[in-house]
Amino acid sequence: MDMAVSVIKQHLIDPEICIRCNTCEATCPVGAITHDDRNYVVDAAKCNLCMACISPCPTGSIDNWRSMPLARAYTPEEQLTWDELPAELAAEELAAAGADAAAGPAPAAATTADAAGVVPFNAAAYGSTLPPWSAAHAYTNLYGPKSVEKAITATVAGNVRVTEVGTEYDTHHIVLDFGAMPFPVLEGQSIGILPPGLDAHGKPHHARQYSIASPRNGERPGYNNLSLTVKRVLEDHQGRPVRGVASNHVCDLQVGDSVQVIGPFGTSFLMPNHPKSHIVMICTGTGSAPMRAMTEWRRRLRQSGKFEGGKLMLFFGARTQQELPYFGPLQNLPRDFIDTTFAFSRTPGAPKRYVQDAMRERAADLVPMLKDANTFFYVCGLKSMEEGVVLALRDIATAAGLDWDAMGGALKREGRLHLETY
Repeated sequence: MDMAVSVIKQHLIDPEICIRCNTCEATCPVGAITHDDRNYVVDAAKCNLCMACISPCPTGSIDNWRSMPLARAYTPEEQLTWDELPAELAAEELAAAGADAAAGPAPAAATTADAAGVVPFNAAAYGSTLPPWSAAHAYTNLYGPKSVEKAITATVAGNVRVTEVGTEYDTHHIVLDFGAMPFPVLEGQSIGILPPGLDAHGKPHHARQYSIASPRNGERPGYNNLSLTVKRVLEDHQGRPVRGVASNHVCDLQVGDSVQVIGPFGTSFLMPNHPKSHIVMICTGTGSAPMRAMTEWRRRLRQSGKFEGGKLMLFFGARTQQELPYFGPLQNLPRDFIDTTFAFSRTPGAPKRYVQDAMRERAADLVPMLKDANTFFYVCGLKSMEEGVVLALRDIATAAGLDWDAMGGALKREGRLHLETY
């Protein structure tokens, strides 16, 4: 027996640091990462140690390893029960298992194909983990995330509903003020909010991640504040009734209430800062938060007259117009400032239309943007939109005679295509 292969470096996620942002699961090309309402876990039988999930992780929780006898590798079921990582096995314990502690990682798995021998299209493979070359420096992990003692207290300065009252889609624009405590953020970053109370296991609730919806100089310019776009969660993605702990807590906050915050997080989903750079934003629902931040920063720069910005394009989707946050304010932005296209999938009497459909309709405008190295693409929303959007980009490029393999690789390598789905 080859003793070297009886020990693996098992890839694990630290549940104390993980903020449950879904980045790792969305990035994993082999489906080795999964989660429940408690933990994100890695299946050693599927993980091929490709490292694709390491750099996108905002907290570093994904970058943890344990030397384990292959036969005793921690199962996903075991990991789902953890509150903290287990200790590394001592050399004597490994030796007792009849293994060589100096062993390397398990061999990498091959890319899987379907029954017809076709390798599935992997949209996540084109998402970049590099920021645009001109992006500002992002500060991260200034507060937390391991315990409430390391969180910062923010005060609610505003809470406004931004979807139509009387509909079931209850989305709020929340403004948090940090007072004298430094909390520098950039467009495209996120924070974690620690809901009060205990979960069903008697443990403090894990932080929930929210994208920042305001620009770098604050929701109110010159103030140490930021805003969030939060939808009250009353059902899960399968339509089953569920009451989101953090979303309902945040949507019910009153002006003057205190909130425990950790972060900020994120170093790649950042906007370009060089003159004449173009931004194409594709989002659904509350995925509009970082797009609002980028748009508002460009609007303020335009007002200052000190920055020559490039084109802004926005593809914004929702089931109905009533569900779309910020619909009214978006209508008031000048057309020569931002080119906005809406897509609604549940409008009575109208065919279903998704953001990728709107993109295909605007192919003639997107082709020159794809060709231009100064154009940066941002996708934010539900995971289900990711494949359709990247496939639309591929088809638009291919129909224009462009080599998608070369272009897709360049978009990733040059930090021009960013995917943030959940």
